[in-house]
Amino acid sequence: MMTAATLTPANRAYNSGMFRMISAGDRKIMLRVNQWVPPRWFRTWMMVSSRAGDGGLWVALGLILLIFGGVRRFQALEAGLISAAIGWGVFFLVKQVIGRERPCVKEAHRWSTLLPPDRFSFPSGHTIMAFAVAVPIGLSYPDLLIGLIFCAMSVGASRVVLGLHYFSDVLAGILIGCTIGLICFRSIIPA
Repeated sequence: MMTAATLTPANRAYNSGMFRMISAGDRKIMLRVNQWVPPRWFRTWMMVSSRAGDGGLWVALGLILLIFGGVRRFQALEAGLISAAIGWGVFFLVKQVIGRERPCVKEAHRWSTLLPPDRFSFPSGHTIMAFAVAVPIGLSYPDLLIGLIFCAMSVGASRVVLGLHYFSDVLAGILIGCTIGLICFRSIIPA
């Protein structure tokens, strides 16, 4: 746990004012979600979504597009890969600067036993990566956009439902991932 002496300026800002209000809301959501026992099909969907967000879903998508993606596949894959790489860099930097503990450290989850991949919570890296890939690929292949956004939303929701992230971690991940994905799409894919 961080003490006042170990807080960085960014972490102090995160722990003050508006952010305290957001944290209080996050805590209420977390307590409700951690105590809720959803139907088995929903638990399975969330576990599969979270595991797919580890990268397997996006690698499979890339391979399918490489084989069946037509003439725009290389530009679409380039936009997706660059977006994912930038997303990972932003996620890693922000997570280390903020240093917010995960909800599973503060409150035991009633049914999920999934362990977090690292120590810190903000922002959700799974969500950043999901949207950083889904947005440029979905914009390159509009027929896939709704399905890709559904998959990315499922990854983000799973992180909250499984007690691995707070709601605001996932919202930040959506914002960061979408922004990076859109910028990469507009930079790489000709209008």
